[in-house]
Amino acid sequence: MPLRGYLPLLLAALLGASPLAPLAAAEAPGGWRDHIDWPPRLELGHVLVQTSLYTDHFSPDPEHTNNQQLIGVELHNPDLWFTGFARFKNSFNQVSHYLYVGRELTMWESGDTRIRAKLSAGALHGYRGEFRDKIPFNRYEVAPGILPSVGVSWKRLETDLIVFGAAGLMVTAGVRF
Repeated sequence: MPLRGYLPLLLAALLGASPLAPLAAAEAPGGWRDHIDWPPRLELGHVLVQTSLYTDHFSPDPEHTNNQQLIGVELHNPDLWFTGFARFKNSFNQVSHYLYVGRELTMWESGDTRIRAKLSAGALHGYRGEFRDKIPFNRYEVAPGILPSVGVSWKRLETDLIVFGAAGLMVTAGVRF
């Protein structure tokens, strides 16, 4: 049997010894996949176009720029999964790109207002030359990136506070279509 055939057995064995065991009991409706919305549906819920408003570095350096000129586009599905692409100037004024996927978690909602957390993970490209080692794991000028954020959405408007590692934070604003 190929490895793919053993995957459900391995997963069931691992989950059988965990507190998630009841969720793995069935693949039928009500099974563990229904609880985590996996796999994400390929259905477009809305598009978010955003830009940076403010950036601050925790340890200011004369080489740092706080004008990121970010422009980003995210495609969201109705189950709060998203994928996106952002173009920006990094801390050293180099054009950079972030290609990512992520998930939202609604923390509070009332009417048209929602407070939520987001976590994205993807590939970061653009730290080159003498600045290549300013981000971890950037051996080939492409590094993994994980960005947590907290934000507010109101009708079609959204704003986020994004923390980029131990380096700093950024405030973004966007419009949903």
